[in-house]
Amino acid sequence: MSEQHHDKNQHREYLEEAIAEAKLALSEGGIPIGSVLVIDDKIVGRGHNQRVQQGDPILHAEMDCLRNAGRLTARDYARSVLYSTLSPCWMCSGAALLYKIPKIVIGENVTFQGPEELMKAQGVDLVQMDNDECIELMRQFIEQHPSLWNEDIGV
Repeated sequence: MSEQHHDKNQHREYLEEAIAEAKLALSEGGIPIGSVLVIDDKIVGRGHNQRVQQGDPILHAEMDCLRNAGRLTARDYARSVLYSTLSPCWMCSGAALLYKIPKIVIGENVTFQGPEELMKAQGVDLVQMDNDECIELMRQFIEQHPSLWNEDIGV
């Protein structure tokens, strides 16, 4: 088994948790993007996009996840993995860079791609899962709510 294949199998269970967060966002009338933060094989934070629900322009899934994880040390972040159902935008990528999160597992980057080259250039290990469920969740949402989606990505 290739290292990349093993890596993807290892990440599947945590991505499923991020997908559950995305579905929660959708059930609340929000944008179906979810995220979890994992340290030492334990979920320490989870979140979902709540821009619509909270009327908060910066409450993307990754930001909600980091907020819910609470205050962590640099040593904690250095051991962490951030999971997101969608490629993180500039804002969320910036937060990950600020806290020096070394690995980000991305459910999909077909419907939207954030600054992945910048992240790689800064030494972040990006694992692209190409998850069909993540792609379908976003495709359906964008098709049904194009103006809400454009608002989320600043278009």
